[in-house]
Amino acid sequence: MSTEKIYVEKELSWLSFNERVLQEAADKSVPLIERIRFLGIFSNNLDEFYKVRFSDVKRRILINQEHKRQDKSKRLLSKMQSKAMKLNQKFDELYGELLLEMARRRIFLVNESQIDQTQQQWIKKFFRKEVLPHITPIVMHEEINVLDFLKDECAYLCVSLVKNNVSQYALLEIPTDHLPRFVMVPEQKGNRRKTIILLDNVIRHCLDDIFSNFFEYDEISCYSMKMTRDAEYDLSYEVEHSLLEQMSEGLSQRLSAMPVRFVYEKTMPADMLEFLCRKLEISNYDSLIPGGRYHNFKDFLGFPNVGREYLENKPLPPIKAAVFDKYRNSFDAIRAEDILLHYPYHTFDHISELVREASFDPKVISIKINIYRVAKGSRLMNSLIDAVNNGKNVTVVVELQARFDEKANILWSKRLTDAGVHVIFGAPGLKIHSKLLLINRREGEVIKRYAHIGTGNFHEKTARIYTDFSLLTAKQEITDEVRQVFGYIENPYRPVKFQQLIVSPRNSRDRLYELIDNEIQSANEGQKSGITLKVNNLVDKGLINKLYQASTAGVPVRMIIRGMCSLVPGVEGVSDNIQVISVIDRFLEHPRVLITENNGDPKVYISSADWMTRNIENRIEVATPVNDPTLKQRIIDIIELQFTDTVKARWIDKEMSNAYVARGNRRKVRSQVATYNYIKQTEKQVRKLSEPAIETA
Repeated sequence: MSTEKIYVEKELSWLSFNERVLQEAADKSVPLIERIRFLGIFSNNLDEFYKVRFSDVKRRILINQEHKRQDKSKRLLSKMQSKAMKLNQKFDELYGELLLEMARRRIFLVNESQIDQTQQQWIKKFFRKEVLPHITPIVMHEEINVLDFLKDECAYLCVSLVKNNVSQYALLEIPTDHLPRFVMVPEQKGNRRKTIILLDNVIRHCLDDIFSNFFEYDEISCYSMKMTRDAEYDLSYEVEHSLLEQMSEGLSQRLSAMPVRFVYEKTMPADMLEFLCRKLEISNYDSLIPGGRYHNFKDFLGFPNVGREYLENKPLPPIKAAVFDKYRNSFDAIRAEDILLHYPYHTFDHISELVREASFDPKVISIKINIYRVAKGSRLMNSLIDAVNNGKNVTVVVELQARFDEKANILWSKRLTDAGVHVIFGAPGLKIHSKLLLINRREGEVIKRYAHIGTGNFHEKTARIYTDFSLLTAKQEITDEVRQVFGYIENPYRPVKFQQLIVSPRNSRDRLYELIDNEIQSANEGQKSGITLKVNNLVDKGLINKLYQASTAGVPVRMIIRGMCSLVPGVEGVSDNIQVISVIDRFLEHPRVLITENNGDPKVYISSADWMTRNIENRIEVATPVNDPTLKQRIIDIIELQFTDTVKARWIDKEMSNAYVARGNRRKVRSQVATYNYIKQTEKQVRKLSEPAIETA
């Protein structure tokens, strides 16, 4: 056995993933406005990293200190801080480069000192009319508890009011919950340049308008800052409290949680910085980061394109699945054949339409669905309410612990309950992450079931930017087991067996081990073997060790891992036969797919679960086999396209170098574009070969 390191800390691997995101902002082949938006993605990711992963390591340190236990978390925290600092430096360099690139295209992102007199007058009027009503300074003094009101999703300006050499401080929240962060400033007629100013700088320019009528001061200045809190919360699961009440309390805990990161404008005076650190109770284990003028770069996700069309990606219009054209309604189509959808290449409207049809179809008796994340004005959710109004029995399993979507899910659950929907929250401590829909329909003398099993959420908005698979089927061997999963959710302590589906936490580990062991046996017997895996994260050591066993036995293992990968490929005697790539492009890669060679008759599964311990043991997750030969081959073809990517694929290696896969003499292949073209051609062939048919139930 090699003495090389065979596991990578998941936190460092996550930072390596975010470095790949930053690579997209640096890639000059990416349209300029998209590069700026990748800065927003990077920043949003880093916020979540500090809220969740950094705070988790900090918590481990404090707990181990309390119990006087030894651990390596301090060293890990130091490595995380060092890596994050390097990425922030690269971020700042890229931001400066992109400002120059925009200026070359006559798009100027200016500050308050870079506007002419006419623009100053316009900004003053804009501020008084649009901005000032949303500005309320918080004047700070020794007795005030800043942690009671400071929001970690907001950026602030800390204002210094100096009178007779004595400073008084006030905080101003940048009101991006009411106003756009980017404000278009009018130019003189005939001037072709476009001028954008950040809302922050509008406020900086108008500080006197806020304070001069109420405070006396000789000098006024301000500096930007942002705080990030620990996003965890403690749920007591007391019997007298419902899960809904506990989650509401948990969100309140998050709002009052301690900070783990404080970013401040590096020119901030020392006395102001010292005052803020004291008020925020910044500890030695928190990240104190000097930065530039602007924080909350996540807003750059929505940076407007005020220039030419070529500064953005060309749109790829969602494709309609041809099979639905052949039948009167969605049920006839699904009953005739299994249907595979691949977002965002296919339109999510097929799922919204299925639920809409079910909401008023007189043959539909009941609808059951899992909800993890949904869009704010979800058509699908509104159709579920319509179904109740039409006398259908509707059950919605709402996961209240969907991180950062808890508040939205609490509101939806209340609205659904008020409408008469039977809302279930599942068992405490067992997060429900499966993506299931089950519709029961009376057809003649029998009840026919129609099921959806997917890798992504029922979310109309993210289905336009996340890649995911959905399987629609009426095959009894699958739909009966989907029904059993819903029963298991309502009573997770009742014995249940699954033959077709792989269901966490019931049988996932055993079934996955069995699938890998079958490939090991084939390799040992000299038969064809192979494992192909696509997931967002691979960190479970049990599964990693199994893959190492497969590699040692000579099984070729190929993987596409978007995010964290604790497995180390290419270690002699351990993972020689394992290759891992990661694809980062305009769409977020999100499907979970497992393909095993199975001695020449491949098995293909799509799943809601990443290969993380929490997904295997502490969540309800569902993987389904794709049995239809045509759909099975379609998934294999799509995965193969990703392995041929010579534009957006990076190697995952022991150094976490994120080196691009070398193109060599091969043609240029951008797998997401190739996948779109593949699906477009596939649907075109289906339409060409199919004659319209009308079926009756």
